[in-house]
Amino acid sequence: MTTIDQEQDSRNWERQGCELCQQGQYIEALSVFDRVIAIDRKYSTAWNYRGNALSGLKRFAEALASYDRAIFIQPQYHQAWFNRGLLLAEIGAYGNALESYERAIAIVPEPQYLHAMEDIWLKRKLIA
Repeated sequence: MTTIDQEQDSRNWERQGCELCQQGQYIEALSVFDRVIAIDRKYSTAWNYRGNALSGLKRFAEALASYDRAIFIQPQYHQAWFNRGLLLAEIGAYGNALESYERAIAIVPEPQYLHAMEDIWLKRKLIA
């Protein structure tokens, strides 16, 4: 199989995994993303989506490791930074979530990133 064929195969599997996640079929999606990663260990998008599937399964430590891997491979991957922040916020690690959101915003100031950051500030005020 040529490199181009492998890339196309990976993209097709990635799409299938995303569809499974959207349907709440996280175990199946995880299997698909693992298959994509087996084809290309440096495919940061697959690591990010793998983190999403693991988050859906409430397997937070593994999800965090997947987001970290995506970021290690591609440090400017703003969506992985954002997803990392979402996970950290969900487990109540607000300070770390803010740091992840700040990294995402520094790369691309998406409105949803800014809103998520404001939400964390509000939660921290309510808890304090």
